[in-house]
Amino acid sequence: MKPCQKTLLIMVMISFSALTYRCSDNVNIWMVGDSTMADKKPDAAPETGWGMVMQEFCNEKATVRNHSLNGRSSKSFITEGHWARILDSLEKGDYVIIQFGHNDEKPDTARHTDPFTTYKQTLRKYIDDTRSKEGVPVICSSIVRRHFDNAGNLRDTHGEYITAAREIAEETNTAFIDMEALTRKMVIEAGQEKSKEFFLFCAPGEFENRPVGARDSTHLSAYGARKVAGLFAERVKELNLPLAGLLR
Repeated sequence: MKPCQKTLLIMVMISFSALTYRCSDNVNIWMVGDSTMADKKPDAAPETGWGMVMQEFCNEKATVRNHSLNGRSSKSFITEGHWARILDSLEKGDYVIIQFGHNDEKPDTARHTDPFTTYKQTLRKYIDDTRSKEGVPVICSSIVRRHFDNAGNLRDTHGEYITAAREIAEETNTAFIDMEALTRKMVIEAGQEKSKEFFLFCAPGEFENRPVGARDSTHLSAYGARKVAGLFAERVKELNLPLAGLLR
């Protein structure tokens, strides 16, 4: 090989290495979960999943890839093939934020999991699979439902699923963000009436696509989604997790 050819080859290799390094500088934050986190179509407005707004809380080093889907449980997200497609694209150093529970509580066999057996087993699969690709898993408990009893007390609707999520995180040395506790505090502090602003409440005719309005204490408004994403970001920083380096 002539000297000029060697020089050209070296320059190409350096350029390729630099390009690879620049690409690796950008870290993917994958989000997998249910409708409380999922992207929404315009005709679902004003419903907003908190994953839709997570990019606003990230710096230029991070790209949020929200693959959460309405109606899915930790089990059905896997059996329908959604997790396998994400895993194929997962790169070394990527983060995976995992939040299931609302639909794991449903009775149908396609979605239901038992808190301390199949639910923990499926969460472990997400954790192990992520680490097999040298990614970093983060487990989140489900956000609270705005369900008050007749005495004005906020009910616990998730029960043992919260405990199970915390346990599997501890057993696998995985970061755990207790979104149920954070959102419970948010709702209680706002109060029974004011907390409606966080959820999907609108008057008849307020939105063209919702002629009869909405009274939904599970799914979030745009305002609520930003509050929830903000709570997640603040907790990550408080725990001094490496993920904090990708947040504003």
